[in-house]
Amino acid sequence: MKQVGIKQVVDQIRQTGPVAATLDRIRGEEGTAMPAPIALTAEETRIVPPPPPVDTARESFDVWGFDDTEFQISPNGHVVLTGDRYSLCGDEMPSFIPWMRGVMEIPIDLDDLNPPHYPPEIPKPKKKKAFTSAIAELMGEDQISVDQHERLRHGHGHTQEEMYAIKYGKLPRVPDLVVWPKSEEQVEALVNLAIKHDVVLVPYGGGTNVTDALRCSTEEKRFICSVDMRKMNRVLWIDPTNRMACIEAGAVGRHIMEQLAVYGFTMGHEPDSVEFSTLGGWVATHASGMKKNKYGNIEDIVLDVTAVTASGTLRRHHIAPRESIGTDPKRMMLGSEGNYGIITSAVVKLFPLPECQEHGSVLFKTFEDGVAFMFDLTRNGTPPASIRLVDNIQFQFGMALKPASSGWKAQKSKLEKLFVTKLKGFDPDKMVACTIVFEGTHLEVERQQEDLYRIAAQHGGMKAGAENGKKGYELTFGIAYIRDFVMNFNIIAESFETSVPWSQCIKLCDRVKERMYAEHIKRGLPGKPFVTCRVTQVYPTGVAVYFYYAFSYLGLDNPSETYAELEHVAREEILAAGGSLSHHHGIGQIRKAFLPDIMSEGGLAFNREAKKAFDPKGIFGVRNHITEPPAAS
Repeated sequence: MKQVGIKQVVDQIRQTGPVAATLDRIRGEEGTAMPAPIALTAEETRIVPPPPPVDTARESFDVWGFDDTEFQISPNGHVVLTGDRYSLCGDEMPSFIPWMRGVMEIPIDLDDLNPPHYPPEIPKPKKKKAFTSAIAELMGEDQISVDQHERLRHGHGHTQEEMYAIKYGKLPRVPDLVVWPKSEEQVEALVNLAIKHDVVLVPYGGGTNVTDALRCSTEEKRFICSVDMRKMNRVLWIDPTNRMACIEAGAVGRHIMEQLAVYGFTMGHEPDSVEFSTLGGWVATHASGMKKNKYGNIEDIVLDVTAVTASGTLRRHHIAPRESIGTDPKRMMLGSEGNYGIITSAVVKLFPLPECQEHGSVLFKTFEDGVAFMFDLTRNGTPPASIRLVDNIQFQFGMALKPASSGWKAQKSKLEKLFVTKLKGFDPDKMVACTIVFEGTHLEVERQQEDLYRIAAQHGGMKAGAENGKKGYELTFGIAYIRDFVMNFNIIAESFETSVPWSQCIKLCDRVKERMYAEHIKRGLPGKPFVTCRVTQVYPTGVAVYFYYAFSYLGLDNPSETYAELEHVAREEILAAGGSLSHHHGIGQIRKAFLPDIMSEGGLAFNREAKKAFDPKGIFGVRNHITEPPAAS
C-alpha cells in the first residue's frame, strides 16, 4: 500500500468539503465501500488531528434535539417533522394522530392544545463574589455565563418531570453560574477554587440524561457552578498502529464519529443520544450503544480515563492493552455520575470503519417467536452490530409514522400487506419486527446474514427488506422528538429500560404491561395507556428491554407526579420479575430509592466511603446514586 502523509489526507478533505455527519454520507452514495485505512510510516504513528470545525447546529433549550427540528401539525391536519436531518423529515404522516386516538382510546383534538409556558420563573442566582472574581481571572468572558436561560438549561436533563416542569411549572433550584473550561489545567484550577470557596460543582456533558442527574437540591445552600465540558472537545491524538485514540471528555458523539472517520476509524459507540451526548457522559453513566454487539459497551471500549477529583488528578503515563494493578481508581469513574470528579479525557479503542454496512429486517408472527429467534442467534450464530425486536404496538407505531403514499407506491404497499397478512398468515395485531444493522468486512456481513436469516426462518421469520430495516433504525433518532410534541396534546410519555436473563424476558415484558394497564384502571385515568417494549442489546446471559409508556393527563391536577408514581410502580414490577435497576441509563436521583433493594448495606457503604475518599468536602454535591447511611436504632 502506498504510504500517505496525514497532511495530504487533511488537505484532500478540505478540498472536497466538510466531513459528512453520518457514516452513510462518508461512505458515499449507494453503499460504496470506504477506502482502505491510511498506511502510515513509523514517524507518523501518532496523529494529532486539527481542532474540530465550529458547530453551527443549534440545540433547543425547551424540547429535545435541534431547534430546526420538531413535530408540528400541517395546515391540513397531518403530523410532519420539520427540517431535513432525518428520513422522517418533510413528509406528512396522516395516520399518526388517528392511530394514537385508536390505541389510547382518547379524543386528541388538534384545536385543544395545552401550550407550554416556557421559560418558567427562574430562581435568581446566589452570589459568591470571591469565587466569581477568581473565575474571571481564570477564564475568558466566553467561558462564563450567568444568563438565566443557560442556568436553567444546565439545571435539568430530559426526564419527563423536568421537561414538564420547565413548560408548565418551574425548577426551584438551578446552578448559579455556568462555566466552560478549555483545558485540563483550567479544570484543576476550578476544582481547587471550589474547595477553597466551598462551592458545589456539577459536571455537564450533553444534558441528555433521563435520571434527574443534574437536578439541584433545594436543600443545597451553597453556591452551585455547572461545569460544561463541551469546549474540551478535541480528539487529542490517534494511534492507528495500536488502534486507540485520546479524546477530550466534552466531545459530542456525532463529532467524534466525523473526526475519527476522516482517518478510517470508529469507536463504534452509538447510543440513542449520540447526536448530543458526550464521551465524558458515556463514561460517567456506564453507557451502552445500539451497536454494542460488535463494538462492546463503554467499559469494553475505554482503556484509560483522566479525571480531576478533589483529592488530585487521576492520570496515567502509559496505556496497555490490559493490566492487573490492584484496585484501579480510573475504573471508579465508570458509572460515577458526577460524584467523584470531572472526567477530562479518555483513551479509547478504535475499530476500522466497516468495509460494508447493510440493513435488514425480519417479521415474526408473535413476540415470543422473535425472542426465541434472538436467543437462538446468541447460541448458534453471530449477532450483528445492532438487532432490535419491537413488539406489536411499537411495530404499529412505526407503521403509523410512515408518510402518505400514492400511485404505484400506494399500490405496492397494499400488495405487500396482502401478501404478508393473507398469503403468509401474519396477524396485524400480533406480528412483530426485528430491525438489523450488519457491519464488518464483506465476508463477515455475508456470514452474519446467512446465519441470521437461516435461524430466523427456523422461527417462522420472513425477510422484510433492507429499506424497512434502515428506516426502523433511523426512527430511533426521530422518535425522541415525539415526547415533547404529544405533551402539547395532554399526553405524558417517557421511556425506561432494564436488562433481564433470557429465561425471564417474556415474563418480565408481560408483567410490566399488565401492571401498567391495571394501574391505569385503578387510578381512573382517561382511555388506555400506551405501553410498549423492544428487546435490544443481546448477551449470552440475557438481553436489554426498553419500554415506552404514555397516558392522557386530561383532568389531572399533577400529571407529572402521577407519571413518576407509575414509573416507580413499573420499576417495582421489573425488579420483582428479575430485571435490573438499569441497563444503561444509570441511577441518578430518580432510581436511588431502589438501591437498598438490589445492593447490601456493605455495597452501599462502599460507595459512600469512595465518595468521601475522592471528595472529602463534598464539592460534587448532587450525590447521584449515593445513599444516606441507615438511621441509628
